[in-house]
Amino acid sequence: MLFGKRKKDRIIEWDREKLQPVLRCSICNGEQVFGFQDRQTGEFREIGLIRDNAELSKMAGRYGIRPEEIRKVY
Repeated sequence: MLFGKRKKDRIIEWDREKLQPVLRCSICNGEQVFGFQDRQTGEFREIGLIRDNAELSKMAGRYGIRPEEIRKVY
């Protein structure tokens, strides 16, 4: 098989003490990427692209986060 099967959406376990939910936003084109940022190192782990508020709510619910808790980073 040339391309293989698409992997199902994986849910990572995250530690609230070490990681912070973040929405990385582009100033130029408005692209938004949801992920987790390490509180000590600042390293960003990308989870997925967010196109609208419905996707943001779905992603937040998947990880047990209220949308208000997600910090925006530009």
